[in-house]
Amino acid sequence: MSILLYIKERRYFLLLYVLIMFFVSSMIYLSDGLSGTKMNLLYINIVSIIFIISYLIIGFFYHKRFYEELENALQLENDTVSAIPNPHTYEQGLYTEILKKLYTEQLEKMYILHEEKKEYHDYIMSWIHEVKIPIAASQLLMRSSKSADILMGKLEDELGKIDHFVDQALYYSRLDSFSKDYFIQAISLETVTGASMKKYAKTFIAKRLQFERTNLQLLVESDPKWLSFIVDQIVANSLKYTDDYGQIKFIGEEDNNEKRFIIQDNGIGIKAEDIGRVFERGFTGFNGRINTKSTGLGLYLAKRLSYKLGHDISIESKENEYTKVILHFPKNKQYHTVAKT
Repeated sequence: MSILLYIKERRYFLLLYVLIMFFVSSMIYLSDGLSGTKMNLLYINIVSIIFIISYLIIGFFYHKRFYEELENALQLENDTVSAIPNPHTYEQGLYTEILKKLYTEQLEKMYILHEEKKEYHDYIMSWIHEVKIPIAASQLLMRSSKSADILMGKLEDELGKIDHFVDQALYYSRLDSFSKDYFIQAISLETVTGASMKKYAKTFIAKRLQFERTNLQLLVESDPKWLSFIVDQIVANSLKYTDDYGQIKFIGEEDNNEKRFIIQDNGIGIKAEDIGRVFERGFTGFNGRINTKSTGLGLYLAKRLSYKLGHDISIESKENEYTKVILHFPKNKQYHTVAKT
């Protein structure tokens, strides 16, 4: 910082000084009965100029060090904010606090972006690994199968798995652009349930599962496409962990505060120590480690999408008895604000 720049920044103070001295000089000059008026005027102006120059010089050296430290901080490539010098005035202190606050907020945003990038990278690697399994199985079937009917049936199963993984990847990629791709409307649980059962009809038949549907005429406010995907993930999990001749129930409920859609099976259930983590990305738990087809992504996506739709999802289970997944649809939710969540 130069002395000229410092003086320029205080030009309004200098202007004020000139105005004050002009006023004082005028009053003295116009006063009657004062001896040596001209000498007094000269004396007042000279002394005032000495004072103002002294003020500027002292202020310059007082602030010069602070500005030099700021300029040095600008030259640093890393950790610039921590190099900001201690403020000399209250105003400088406020600006310093603002800078540090903005810096902290930026670090938090960068950390979130880094974690999201890492999460997405891990997901893509996991997805590639999982989708290679049915592809390899299909190639093996084509080489070894002698019956065309058996081959077609098994290939259809493997293609269904690939389709499931592709759907997961597609919806995962749309999580951040959700606000551009949703339309909230009234939809019956019967419609959503029917579409999911039709999609997994072959598995229902192959495992000879019984199903029970109760009060599914209930209407809920949601996006049909995204809600269908959520239900598909829950049903797929129920089918995976329910033994042959088991049962899956689809139940609609309502009270003063919310509507609920319950999907319950009598499968192997979830261990108590695992139930609190089932919605974490990639968490498969004890049962998932036994079942090598488990990716730990279905319930994670269901949870994320439910939150974005303004719904909630919870789970109850008792090992070797049942698992109950509950979708909650609050009645007081302002769905026009969903896109901002």
